Parts: sequence; C-alpha cells; structure tokens
Amino acid sequence: MGRLKNGIQGGVSGKVGDVILSSWKGIEYVRSRPVKYHDAKTRVQVKQRNRFSMTMDFLRTITPFLRIGFRSHADNRMTAFNAAMSYNMKFAVKEGDQGVGLDYQNARVSMGPLSAASDLRVEIVEETLQISWETNPSANARHDDIAMALAYNPVKREAVYDLNAAKRANMKAILPLASSWKGDAMEVYLSFKTADGSEVSDSVHASLY
Repeated sequence: MGRLKNGIQGGVSGKVGDVILSSWKGIEYVRSRPVKYHDAKTRVQVKQRNRFSMTMDFLRTITPFLRIGFRSHADNRMTAFNAAMSYNMKFAVKEGDQGVGLDYQNARVSMGPLSAASDLRVEIVEETLQISWETNPSANARHDDIAMALAYNPVKREAVYDLNAAKRANMKAILPLASSWKGDAMEVYLSFKTADGSEVSDSVHASLY
C-alpha cells in the first residue's frame, strides 16, 4: 500500500497495485514492481508507460496554462497539450536506479521566442507565494508583457496558476496558496506572454522546499 512519509509534508512511498512510488533527492519516482520479462519489447513498453504516466500526472493539472504556453507548437496533427507532453517526456524525465523520475528543473510549461525572466526568486509570505524577477528591456522584451505564474505541489499533485499575474515591469507577482499546502515543497514556473498573447517566452523554474 502506498503511504505519505512524514504526514502530508513528506513524499510518497510504497506500492499502489503494480506501481512503486518513491522520492529521491527531491525527484518523485515511479517504477513497476519487478517482473521477469522474457521479451525485451515488453520491458521497453513498461518503461514507456511509466514515462507517460508520470508526465501526464504533472501536465494534466495545468492544461489551460499549456494551451497558451505551447500554442505556437500546435498544428493540425498535434495539440498544444500534446506538444507539451512530447517535449517533457523527452527532456524532463530521468531514468535511474530509483526508476523513472520527473526532473522539474528541466520541465517546460511554456516555450517561445520572447525574452524569459531572469534572477527568479520565490518565497512564502502569509499563505501567498511571492515571485519576483529582474527585467531587462530589449527589442524582444516589453514592459507590458504579461507574467504567467504557476506553482505545482508534487506531494498533492495539485497546481495553482495565474495567466495574468502581473506585467513584466512590475517585477513581482503573487499567487494565493491553500492552507493545506503549508510546509509542502513546490515547483515554481514563470513565463511571459505579449499583451496580445501572440508570443510567449520559455518558462523558468525555481524550487521551494
């Protein structure tokens, strides 16, 4: 049976059906229970299902965010969500002795040519997440660019986000947090979109433990 380590403030561990959950160095892992496979193709299929499942658990909580963040990567064959799945399964999933893990630092929730945030800083102040950044106006960064802020709770597998959190020139955005998140680790992402929403920046990441 799966369990929460150290109550709601800890990671998950244990077995749920044929899946084993664990946490190592801040990365959540999922792996199948050891089974002897004689067919190499079966081993590959199990590994791919684990990669897909872990990425899906993360991204499905932020679908509206991805529709904007990956809009420019959508086409007649692929939705914005599917584009986000494809990228993150390729670049944000790690495999090791602990199994398959999601590397939040390398995950992207937005991809585009607009100038990204720099010197991202995050802190908790009275049940709110305070996000700040430096702004470096250039030909590809405007004062009226709009910040899109997101916080993901890997313990509860929940997310809060604001697609219109602040303007780039404000250099600060605030996200309200549920009281039930108190003490939990968070993975924070910030990206920008132009005022008309036609372009976005790559997301930048910060962890809060």
